[in-house]
Amino acid sequence: MIKKRINKLRSQFSEYGIDGYVVPKNDEFFSEYSDKDRLKFISNFTGSAGYAIILKDRNYLFVDGRYTIQGKIESGKHFKIFDYLKIINISVFKNLNLGIDPTLFTSRQIKKFFLKNNKITIIKENLVDKISKTRNKKKSSFYSINKTIAGESHHKKISRVSSFLKRNKYDYLFITAPENIAWLLNIRGYDSPTSPIPNGNLLLTKEKHVFLIVEKNKTKKLLSEKKLKKNQIVNPKYILDFFVKLKKGSILLDEKTCSIYLEKLIEKKFKVIKREDPIYILKSIKNNIEIKNTINAHITDGVALTKFIYWIKNLKKLNITEVDAQNKLEKIRRMSPKYLFPSFNTIAGSGKNGAIVHYRATKNNTKLLKKNEIFLCDSGGQYKFGTTDVTRTICFGKHNKNIKNIFTNVLKGHIAVAQTDLNKKKTGKLIDKDARKFLKKNHLDYSHGTGHGVGFFLNVHEGPQAISKFNSVKIQEGMILSNEPGYYKKDKFGIRIENLVYVKKIGRKLGFENLTLAPIEKELINFNLLTKQEKNYLFNYHLKVYSKLSPFLNRNEKKWLASFI
Repeated sequence: MIKKRINKLRSQFSEYGIDGYVVPKNDEFFSEYSDKDRLKFISNFTGSAGYAIILKDRNYLFVDGRYTIQGKIESGKHFKIFDYLKIINISVFKNLNLGIDPTLFTSRQIKKFFLKNNKITIIKENLVDKISKTRNKKKSSFYSINKTIAGESHHKKISRVSSFLKRNKYDYLFITAPENIAWLLNIRGYDSPTSPIPNGNLLLTKEKHVFLIVEKNKTKKLLSEKKLKKNQIVNPKYILDFFVKLKKGSILLDEKTCSIYLEKLIEKKFKVIKREDPIYILKSIKNNIEIKNTINAHITDGVALTKFIYWIKNLKKLNITEVDAQNKLEKIRRMSPKYLFPSFNTIAGSGKNGAIVHYRATKNNTKLLKKNEIFLCDSGGQYKFGTTDVTRTICFGKHNKNIKNIFTNVLKGHIAVAQTDLNKKKTGKLIDKDARKFLKKNHLDYSHGTGHGVGFFLNVHEGPQAISKFNSVKIQEGMILSNEPGYYKKDKFGIRIENLVYVKKIGRKLGFENLTLAPIEKELINFNLLTKQEKNYLFNYHLKVYSKLSPFLNRNEKKWLASFI
């Protein structure tokens, strides 16, 4: 089927005079997870980031370190798999004329990946859409969340961003990231399978005027709530007419999410300033109400995950598949009326599948769990209101010293991150080193970052903050991040321990506070490798887990959870 699709795509090349066509993962809103997955359609690759380049006689799939194994498994039959750096260095191909859909690329992406030794041809229609039969999803109306949930009114947020525009002498901010629109207006939507984002664009003026660019049927609730007036809704079909009517001036575009298509329309009239949308940093710093709601979401989620771990570790016969396990966890989460849907596709990998960083079990590829294998389960939920993301590595029997030592060194890195003094180490780049140092002493490492930012009832992956080798954003009070060091032995096993944390200030001390509440597999720990301080951390963590979750557990679950203290 993939071969047929590729051939159909290639059959269009001569019409446009191109040597190849580039298919990105993202949709026109540059969302990580989208209902319209063109990359999966053309390559079978299901990861959250990547580019396929289809040439006349060969195909390439470019991914980052998280997906090299997965890419080979899912797409290796029809594609050569390479790291992103191979595109940047143009060591694979050059002097080609590559076609692109201008609504799916930013000028920054094109400049970084494709322009050095290749020509780019802009094609106004998407060549993948021409060969795919995609059903149009029903367009549900956006809805508001009130101040008691968001902690700040949309009027106040608009004032804060308008003040930024005035200070910098910008006339307009053109918002192209749906999550930033969600934050600014205190609205949510149904446009992603795993995130309550409202797809659209928004123009904000320095005088606080707001114009939402979206299909009108998505605004029914916002109009009835009087959040917006009819003259503040702009049909995307008439966006050019809308820009023509505006006064000339300077306009800020986010270089990560403003497409070439929109940029070309805007630059005809306005002085374009390309920089990061200021909402990213404002949104990353959660207020007290958002933190309180997120804490409550994690208690509910912690109960579900703990019940799941108890269930799976106490099965009389381990006669279940990876899909059975993830379905059971989803069923337990759904028992809470506060739960809405997963915050991403669950990663449930046993044995060698655990070594695939973002593995996804399906009915066609699932394997039975085995007592002699370790099981990696990375999952999360969207709650009313809060977003969770947690990984636990679980075992069902005794394991050799090597695996226990690796797990313990991952745990030591996890504890080191959790105990970071943020007055001294203020960026993710510095913290990332501590997470890896115990593995590196044994010549081991992992290819992904140690932690990503997390939204408030929004995307599970949200910047600009992160714990990685390259992130220099200052970690500030109120930010939420993941803490997830790991290790992956190809064709053998995967280990990851992930909690979400938030930045809390006590007196003058700034540090991380755990949000995630779920036991950490004690049977994989070599306690001889832990210092007294690390043992105390583990004791106190499990004491907190027990005190917060035990009121919601049955007698057997409580007794079992108490054994971790």
